[in-house]
Amino acid sequence: MKILVPIKRVVDPYSKVRPLSDGSGIDTTGLKFEINPFDEIAIEEAVRLREKSGDVEIIVVSIGKSECEEQLRKALAIGADKAILIETDQEYDSLGIAKELASLVAEQAPDVVLMGKQATDDDCNQVGQMLAAKLGYPQATFASKIERLQTSLKVTRETDEGDEILELPLPCLVTADLRLNEPRYVALPGIIKARSKPLERRTPSVPVTLKTRPVFFESPPPRAAGKKVSSVDELVAVLRDRGAF
Repeated sequence: MKILVPIKRVVDPYSKVRPLSDGSGIDTTGLKFEINPFDEIAIEEAVRLREKSGDVEIIVVSIGKSECEEQLRKALAIGADKAILIETDQEYDSLGIAKELASLVAEQAPDVVLMGKQATDDDCNQVGQMLAAKLGYPQATFASKIERLQTSLKVTRETDEGDEILELPLPCLVTADLRLNEPRYVALPGIIKARSKPLERRTPSVPVTLKTRPVFFESPPPRAAGKKVSSVDELVAVLRDRGAF
């Protein structure tokens, strides 16, 4: 089985971010970058599938500037076998990423595309669904459990109504949710091995035409101070005054 795991370089989710003074973007001065947390969960799950069955090749791919090599090397340290960096300074939207990944999938022919459900920087939650549609693959989003069967995957996915269990024939696409697993700590031997694992650099294969783009960044307004009430009656009166009911 071959598993392709797309990953994205994002600002550390625990960092405090602020917009640039002109609203054109985020001020990244002094900020730390990490693998998108949901993508790291996807890498961990791919490694666990290999540990259970043994015959799994894991390829990680990232689209972006040369700095993405740091995150790809971390993915290799976690347990991926090979990395591909599609190196570009071009700005992408979700559809552009899906098109570029679709081209790569056509070349690599993985049995499973396993990726995070969304990125913590833009929170779009679109690339997985768009990619599956372009490939014509069956898909299971928001996966909280994955089991490998003979020629398919059994995926438990989280929905607003509860868990849903799907069996997907291969090839297929799965997006990882938070409760799928907890990524392992990257030990020193893994970091050392990652240095010798192959990392291929290439240029994009699909022209980019932006359908959507950010136009302005601003900080949210400060949260208003709370108010303590002494009784249920007072709470009801305050809510009524604010037009809550």
